[in-house]
Amino acid sequence: MNARSLREFEIAARERLDPAHYDYFAGGAGDEVTVGDNEAAFGRLRLVPRVLRGAAKLQTGVTLLGSRAAMPVLVAPTAFHRLADPEGERATARAAAATETIMIVSMAATVAIEEVAAAAPGAELWFQLYVQPDLAFTERIVRRAEAAGCKALVVTVDSPVLGVRERDLRNGFHDLPAQLACENLRDGGRVRPIVMWPELSWEHLGALRRMTALPIVLKGVTHPADARLALDHGVAAIMVSNHGGRQLDGVPATIDLLPDIAAEVGGAVPVLLDGGVRRGTDVLKALALGAAAVAVGRPVLWGLAADGERGVAGVLGLLRAEVEHALALCGCACVQDLEPDMVRVYGDRRLEPGMVRAYGDRRHEPGVVRRS
Repeated sequence: MNARSLREFEIAARERLDPAHYDYFAGGAGDEVTVGDNEAAFGRLRLVPRVLRGAAKLQTGVTLLGSRAAMPVLVAPTAFHRLADPEGERATARAAAATETIMIVSMAATVAIEEVAAAAPGAELWFQLYVQPDLAFTERIVRRAEAAGCKALVVTVDSPVLGVRERDLRNGFHDLPAQLACENLRDGGRVRPIVMWPELSWEHLGALRRMTALPIVLKGVTHPADARLALDHGVAAIMVSNHGGRQLDGVPATIDLLPDIAAEVGGAVPVLLDGGVRRGTDVLKALALGAAAVAVGRPVLWGLAADGERGVAGVLGLLRAEVEHALALCGCACVQDLEPDMVRVYGDRRLEPGMVRAYGDRRHEPGVVRRS
């Protein structure tokens, strides 16, 4: 498929997918305000390039928690890849390996982690985990991820209950087709359901840290105070995420939240971001504002649905090309050259922690209610 943008991959995917499955992937909670704002917020930011800096040889690679990626774009954890393509997560892993980036495999994958790893030898894999009330079962899943060669655990913490996704309710989409299952949840001959656990606390994160030596990435952080607590509890990285707008509708866009969290973390651990990244310029904006890398979810699914493994490789390759092109135009030799003063809120002077909360052209200080 010769797509020129991620939008074209989505158009092709929508034509191929069952409408209910497209809605499952594309949709979010409530009125989907946060879904839309994740993307729109990038459009309120502008890049201000530097010039005459002699940036002839571009370097886009990053190293995160011992994993090397050729670009600061990871594959975010998303469920049910076999709804998009029969090869499912196998195809996604092969494409991630071919484009030399990290794939975060979802606990709700439709291919077991062992098979994902076997399908893409040498791939850089991390494993996304919902800590379950049955901690012994949780530990068995962790051991499988370790044995498969996963180099980090990405623990999702923004889901004490499941978000209300009205598209799925209208479509009657509740369960996978009979031939598919969440293969990482097989336990003693049966597939367990994922349990959303309101009682999950920092204490349980401590239990998980005692369970494994793998570095833990805390996914779903939106408040600076929680970023500070995460550091206090020894996490290896933080992912600023609102679950792609699929949990609590009305949460701010992740790029709006990033500067305050990055300021709180102060470089102590890598800060990652997902939500709304659709262009290489979006990647640069996030990196300039404090992210070490971004992760993309829906675009990977669009590529998978449009053209299988080649479609995913196309999505990732397109993003890398856009990152390289934008980096050159910004006068940067490497992604580490990006700086906060290279990003502006449209109509404002310069960006500081708290300012991205503003809509329009008025400066907002932290805690001030937004104006539209």
